[in-house]
Amino acid sequence: MVRSDGAILEIGPLSSQTTAASLNQGVKKSGRTTGLTRSKVTGLNATIRVTYENECAGTTAFTKTFTGQIVISNSGSKFLNSGDSGSLLVEDVSTRPRAAGLLYAGSSTSAIANPIGEVLQYIGATLGGTATMVGN
Repeated sequence: MVRSDGAILEIGPLSSQTTAASLNQGVKKSGRTTGLTRSKVTGLNATIRVTYENECAGTTAFTKTFTGQIVISNSGSKFLNSGDSGSLLVEDVSTRPRAAGLLYAGSSTSAIANPIGEVLQYIGATLGGTATMVGN
């Protein structure tokens, strides 16, 4: 169920402003699998290769390369795990955090997010008000 004010479970309402990620920035997210978790940004402008399994029609896996990505510490998959993809990465502040990225991939050591400005530009959306909301 999506709240009409755009609040995210365990995070609350967001700022209508976004922020660019910065090294060592404290961040958090509320995900389906791991719930509310906190970490820090460990890399910027990363080039990431993600291998996707194609389970349909028995074809082999394929790899996509993403550039300009945000890397977040994910020691032991405690920040992000399977089922958390699509969670909004926000700055770790208590009131009206600004969105920084959209999480989509990870390993047992790192989580990966698209910078939120690029995501919003691509889909033609903004945060806040009656515009399209991004989040859980």
